[in-house]
Amino acid sequence: MLKLNGTLGIEDFYKIIFENNPIEIDNTVFETIENSFNFLKMFSENKTIYGVNTGFGPMAQYKIDDTDRIKLQYNLIRSHASGTGNIIDPMYVKAAMLARLNTLSLGHSGVHKSVIELMSALINRDIIPLIYEHGGVGASGDLVQLAHLALVLIGEGEVFYKNELKSTKEVFEIENLKPITVALREGLALMNGTSVMTGIGIVNTINTRRLLNWVILCSSAINEIVQAYDDHLSFELNQTKKHKGQREVAKQMRTHLSDSKLTRKREEFLYNKNPEVTIFEEKVQEYYSLRCVPQVLGPVLDTLNNIENILIEEVNSANDNPIVNVEKQHVYHGGNFHGDYVSLEMDKLKLVVTKMSMLAERQLNYLLNPSLNNILPAFVNLGKLGLNFGMQGVQFTATSTTAENQMLSNPMYVHSIPNNNDNQDIVSMGTNAALITKKVIENAFEVVAIEMITIVQAIEYLQTQDKISTKTKKMYDAVRHLVPIFTEDIVMYPYVNKVKDFIMNHENNIV
Repeated sequence: MLKLNGTLGIEDFYKIIFENNPIEIDNTVFETIENSFNFLKMFSENKTIYGVNTGFGPMAQYKIDDTDRIKLQYNLIRSHASGTGNIIDPMYVKAAMLARLNTLSLGHSGVHKSVIELMSALINRDIIPLIYEHGGVGASGDLVQLAHLALVLIGEGEVFYKNELKSTKEVFEIENLKPITVALREGLALMNGTSVMTGIGIVNTINTRRLLNWVILCSSAINEIVQAYDDHLSFELNQTKKHKGQREVAKQMRTHLSDSKLTRKREEFLYNKNPEVTIFEEKVQEYYSLRCVPQVLGPVLDTLNNIENILIEEVNSANDNPIVNVEKQHVYHGGNFHGDYVSLEMDKLKLVVTKMSMLAERQLNYLLNPSLNNILPAFVNLGKLGLNFGMQGVQFTATSTTAENQMLSNPMYVHSIPNNNDNQDIVSMGTNAALITKKVIENAFEVVAIEMITIVQAIEYLQTQDKISTKTKKMYDAVRHLVPIFTEDIVMYPYVNKVKDFIMNHENNIV
């Protein structure tokens, strides 16, 4: 049971979203929420407060009668529950719910405590609102997507319950749950914010870190099986560069290869020998996709760490409008709901993930092309050349998927389109950015899965199972458990999907 007090870290998201740990709301949160609610109720009695006694957006110029205030909140929720397109995976929606719960717990939104109570109950019981991908422009936050969350909280709409899509009303009856109390501005407070893009973004960072670890593993294994020189991974060489990411990637690769019997020392094979030749048969240096891995993946790691920090700052911030400040006894109007921080970070994330898929694709090509590696048959074909095809077919998939990632890496951050009668004249498109990044990450896992199968096939051909490092052997065994040795051509897509599913759902340190 994780006790929430208004501060969340990546580890908390992992435990709640990936491990389904239940949550408990700290009593201090309820005190903060009630103080905020009571203050706003009193403060707004004789003042004009946006979204309490005014219309919304460009219709904020219209005063709302006291008798219509509650109806206003319901109208906002129902009218904006207008998403379309593909359904957002429930795991990502659960992350968005957690993000929204946390920001409301800060007490800057003036919501009724029933919002916190019901949202935490839905998270704990794995009752996940139906939310669609299309609809958000990320300016007043994720208005459309969060409207679908708010719709469930007022007892309407649909939810995923025990892996089935059911009406909220039916599930609430089964679970003995009651809709929230709409008392002041609960509709606007639930919808005004960056929680969907942030929730998706945090899951994206968790998946990217997992992907990066697998890419480092594959990069280490390839260096190993082609008997590369190891000085490009050395502490001394990488310490001459100041970047933390590069140093860490090189360190991880050195650790991976520490007990390998295949990597070579330059001083043993080149520095102590000076053969009387004009052309060396073996390469003096490896291709860049093998030799420059720390320099390629280092910026990925540094960027990922920074993105993670920005998203955690966002999830622990008040991203609503207006902002209630009990301490100052004031309500401030502004634009904390704007999603530019998240949008920019998601564009950065998909860039570095695409670069990882490009690296994996180039390493794959190196293994498949005998003119490059000089030790493996074409397409790592363990059958009869000409009659059999080995990994030839799946290379097309890897190349195609990498190309799609390159196209998808164009930024959303600069694709603002004014809307809302030009009230929202510059927008973030943050949710689009987060969802496209999600697709890029899934694509990259596909490319890496194909690379891993190829690495294992190469080990089979080279018969080096007793010489590879312990970590590479664990990967070999894990893939062999899913994919048989094949000399005859087999239908590949089930095996690619199995390995993709495996690496998307496992850390490489438990292989």
